[in-house]
Amino acid sequence: MISLANASLLLHGRDHHLPTKRRSPFTVRSSSSLQEIDKSPTTVEDSKLRSELCASVPFPPIKAAKRVVLVRHGQSTWNEEGRIQGSSNFSVLTKKGEAQAETSRQMLIDDSFDICFSSPLIRSKRTAEIIWGTREDEIITDSDLREIVLYSFQGLLKHEGKAKFGPAFRQWQVDAANFNIDGHYPVRELWGRARNCWTKILAHESKSVLVVAHNAVNQALVATAIGLGTEYFRILLQSNCGVSVLDFIPRADGGSPLICLNRLNQTPGSPVATGSSAGRRTSRRIILVCQGSTQDSEATVSKLGDQQMNMLGVIQAQKTAELLLDLKVSTIISSPNNACAQTATIISQVQEAADCLGADCVPRYVEMKNIPDLDVAEIFQPSTKMIPAGHNRCFISTPWLVKWIR
Repeated sequence: MISLANASLLLHGRDHHLPTKRRSPFTVRSSSSLQEIDKSPTTVEDSKLRSELCASVPFPPIKAAKRVVLVRHGQSTWNEEGRIQGSSNFSVLTKKGEAQAETSRQMLIDDSFDICFSSPLIRSKRTAEIIWGTREDEIITDSDLREIVLYSFQGLLKHEGKAKFGPAFRQWQVDAANFNIDGHYPVRELWGRARNCWTKILAHESKSVLVVAHNAVNQALVATAIGLGTEYFRILLQSNCGVSVLDFIPRADGGSPLICLNRLNQTPGSPVATGSSAGRRTSRRIILVCQGSTQDSEATVSKLGDQQMNMLGVIQAQKTAELLLDLKVSTIISSPNNACAQTATIISQVQEAADCLGADCVPRYVEMKNIPDLDVAEIFQPSTKMIPAGHNRCFISTPWLVKWIR
């Protein structure tokens, strides 16, 4: 899922629910209060395991706001070969990987980092060196930032792993949270290391932190920060040199900080470009778009339906429509309020005209629907039927709903 909204997910130490008539199964859980409300364990063992994997571990209090920027290493030689790397240290950056790291350096050039933490593995450390550039402070390597340990899988090509390990390799693909190899549960171990990393990162006196590591460990860092368990492994994929940003805000009472997921897997290219995400190809895509700016930016939720977009909002909608030209949107679903409907109309007009550059061209039709309150449960539950392979759907809504969905 890709969000194009300029809104962040702020976790306040309690469950967040969409204000609809019935409780939605889509629940955002925070690091300081984590409850699994929709999947009741059936046995004592299941209950204990779920508690182990999903229970909240409060973060240490902080005195000042802190921003942490996570970056995955650039493409490595084993990435290119399709070989399982894990925590092995034999692969190095390819020329493409070096170029990706340089692009990330330019993306982050205006960030005033105080410190850089890096995985000790060559591919990650080299990426950190390129991004860190000429800064005088040394890069701190931490073994807890190394990639997930995959034991006997490491070094194998993926088809070799499938042939040699059969059912175990299949479990790694479909049920990674419970995957066991050589007497270890790699994903569970990874989540434990991620929590250890946060303790050290938050304890450091710096206010702006760069962390350069790997796909799996960066997923675990994001997940443990916002209170997600191991079942979310592979949901928060990180592309080569993808950037994720978390903001930690101190509490007045000195408790566990508020945590804001500011960006997730931001890459230098277009966020809606077709192709793959962190090496995984996608056949269906849902795009969340926040409405353009309204005449009264201070309007309450109850009055948002009466708001028209102002000139800035119209420009924002037009810019978003231009960005979405990288895709062919088949359906636009919007809230019925005025600003959302206006935003949706602008996007549909640009989409329909995009392929109509010649005199004999017939405009492409984009289906438009209004859904009162944009009930997330109804939108997402039948998504495999709603969105045929290769199609894209765009949802236009108000800022508070986009924040909740993200």
